[in-house]
Amino acid sequence: MSRLDDIAAIRAEFPQLSRLIHGKPLVYFDNANTAQKPRAVIDAVSGYFTEHNANVARAVHTLGEEATSLYEAARDKLARFVGARSREEVVFTRGTTESVNLVAYSFLRPTLKPGDEILVSRMEHHANIVPWQLIAAETGARVVPAPITDTGELDVEGTVALMNERTQLVGLVHVSNALGTINPVATIIAAAKARGIPSLIDGSQAVPHFKVDVAALDCDFYVLTGHKLFAPTGTGALIAKREHLDAMPPFMGGGEMIRRVSFEGTTFNDPPHKFEPGTPNIAGFIGLGAAVDWLEAVGMDAIAAREARLRDTMRAALGEVDGLRLIGTARERAAVFSFVVEGAHAHDLATLLDHEGVAVRSGHHCTHPTMQFFGVPATVRASLSFYNTEDEIAAFVAALAKVRRMLA
Repeated sequence: MSRLDDIAAIRAEFPQLSRLIHGKPLVYFDNANTAQKPRAVIDAVSGYFTEHNANVARAVHTLGEEATSLYEAARDKLARFVGARSREEVVFTRGTTESVNLVAYSFLRPTLKPGDEILVSRMEHHANIVPWQLIAAETGARVVPAPITDTGELDVEGTVALMNERTQLVGLVHVSNALGTINPVATIIAAAKARGIPSLIDGSQAVPHFKVDVAALDCDFYVLTGHKLFAPTGTGALIAKREHLDAMPPFMGGGEMIRRVSFEGTTFNDPPHKFEPGTPNIAGFIGLGAAVDWLEAVGMDAIAAREARLRDTMRAALGEVDGLRLIGTARERAAVFSFVVEGAHAHDLATLLDHEGVAVRSGHHCTHPTMQFFGVPATVRASLSFYNTEDEIAAFVAALAKVRRMLA
């Protein structure tokens, strides 16, 4: 029996889900933006501050040793959770954005030259576009967009055709935050590897929803964000092959990332600490470790199966709404639905839905190129997680019908 068989008990572990919004039960459909936190994560963060508050590393007193143990245990847990080859390949960052920037400036920027190319898809989050544009502008390289189809799927053949001797890196989102598309990342990684091209996969929208095995994928870099993984904000990770981390210069300088400092020169620490200067978000990463523990206790296979059922229920329900057009209809998709409604602006819909207790996201979702491809300025995005229910889907559709009448 899965713990998810008792969804009421699961939901009781998430304090926010019991809130009333404008007098109505909260329907939280903004999980692609950030996930709610289980009590286990909240207690872990609180427990650090109430019982173990001290800085990590180099302390010999009890509190420092306790804090360091909890913090480094989170690295072990995350390494196991995503199938990293070793804990030394897990670099803690503030999230996907910092992780991509680290790779851009520490791995790629030192060798990038005029005429080089960085290949990314048209469905990427800005975090997997803008850092590459910045270093391309500095070096005379260029960012090449890989094609997608009218259904919001990656054009695999077209993407592989763009790989050439000038391509210095291929970046691809595992699951699109705007479209819900699950990309065939293993195919793209293998094609890039066959051509000697390193690959970076943005797993922010993947790791909360199904089991990921980074070592099996064999990508060079995999990035993720903690707050989408039911952990605190300001947490995330870069999982990178050790040979890259050994060769990469530090992204930032400061304490802890060094072995010895003198005015004649500095000797840097080994990975991953070489890339983690200063005092980290200790409480946040302890919370991330607690989130991983909680998810493993529930089971990622059970989570994926439940979300697949919710996805199919939601897709069928949206298909019955007059005037609604889904943006992105990929065959392989997560429970993320972007849509427009005839005669209604996305922001107006989202605002009125909030008054019905429904939390959705509206806008471009940090994916301007995706919106431009589909010819829309903004969409409403409803994104589900395992703690959502069929009753919430029905309430959402009823609220959507009500606000459409108000806007008519």
